[in-house]
Amino acid sequence: MPSSRFRNFSNPEEMVNLAVEASPNGMVMVNGEGKIVLVNSASEKVFGYSRQELIGQPIEMLLPGRFRANHPELRLTYVKESKSRPMGHGRDLYGLHKNGKEFPVEVGLNPVETLNDGTFVLAVIIDISERRQAEKMINLAVEAAPNGMVMTDHSGKILLVNSTTEELFGYLRQDMIGQPIEMLIPTSHHSHHPELRKNFLKNPSKRAMGHGRDLHGVHKSGKEFPVEVGLNPIQTPEGIIVLASVIDITARKQQEEQLIAALKEKDLLLSEIHHRVKNNLQIIDSLLGMQSETLHDDTAAIKVLTESQNRVKSMALIHQILYQSQDFSQVDFSAFIHSLVNNLLVSYTPETSRIKTKIDTDKILIPINISIPLGLLLNELCTNAIKYAFPGNHSGTIRISLKDHSASKLLMRISDNGIGIAKDLDIEDTPTLGLQLVQLLSEQINAELTIHRRNPTSFTLIFPKDL
Repeated sequence: MPSSRFRNFSNPEEMVNLAVEASPNGMVMVNGEGKIVLVNSASEKVFGYSRQELIGQPIEMLLPGRFRANHPELRLTYVKESKSRPMGHGRDLYGLHKNGKEFPVEVGLNPVETLNDGTFVLAVIIDISERRQAEKMINLAVEAAPNGMVMTDHSGKILLVNSTTEELFGYLRQDMIGQPIEMLIPTSHHSHHPELRKNFLKNPSKRAMGHGRDLHGVHKSGKEFPVEVGLNPIQTPEGIIVLASVIDITARKQQEEQLIAALKEKDLLLSEIHHRVKNNLQIIDSLLGMQSETLHDDTAAIKVLTESQNRVKSMALIHQILYQSQDFSQVDFSAFIHSLVNNLLVSYTPETSRIKTKIDTDKILIPINISIPLGLLLNELCTNAIKYAFPGNHSGTIRISLKDHSASKLLMRISDNGIGIAKDLDIEDTPTLGLQLVQLLSEQINAELTIHRRNPTSFTLIFPKDL
């Protein structure tokens, strides 16, 4: 025996009535005279009446008073046409609740032909109050946005703008609604903009503000101005619509231009400073050279002045490289090493005719606060090798390398295959100025200094890339 929960539907009319009653939407049927002949429970909830209060009453009782006078004529015209009207057609429709409160509705109409009683009309009614409220909130949010907001359909026609858009472009919204979006774009972009829009719709995705900075809008006056545009595609039953957020970046562009101009002035000033420092150091170098020429018989003094000259030249080289570079905060130390070694080889001719140099460096940029003490260090160690590693007629090679040691540290090594450092020389308590400078300068740049006395003799420094 079948369960009591299931019924055997043999009567089609009963099936229709049950389907109407179970519908989540309000359903109201009227006869040819406009009298209500059928309602479902959803209609009772929507309008607040019981079905007993509705049956036999004119349909106009469910309409606001301002629509009642014209409604019978509209109803008769519809019956004559006798065709279905889908939901959403005529969105500005309103119902009237029993308590007198109006509410927005969508109504779908379907004519029902009968043999004996003429044409009935079945109306499907949906209360869209919540949807209208959501739309209202969205419109308020769009209207309150500090950016220009422009909504377009798939064909590029403007559907919606906010007050900021009116201010940006100089048009009233009624002058923009329904017009192609190209009216807000410079004429020079009109020809290819539809193709760009078409490609965007083929693969719609959000485009953040700042993407494509070289975009321009055109004011009603004809004046172009730079803009940033963010795009948001929105899928609707009618197709994709695009909500564009538009910002006038004229002030930002002006600030950027001012900043670029200020940076250029700063670069010129720094360039001039490095140039003057280099020139001043070269004057000191020349003065030391002139002083050396007056000391004909004092070999020791001449050597001291020559070493001082090389130290001055080392610092001058740093400023020369900075003056010639595009970045005044960092020194191309590879270029510095080659220049310094060439200068030293010239200074100590003819001794260097027996000495070869091998330089192995990566292109490494080092901040100026490290470059100057490091350059002096290199000068002392190379000078020391040239002067003492190959006495008499000995020949050999000095090797200099500069490499990345880790993500934050560099390694510089100066080595030679000369006679080495004497065992009885206390490197940490040396009387010579050169090695004293090596110790002091190593501490200044936080370098780990490792010394290997012979086979080969090497000075290895591991130091941070920045202080």
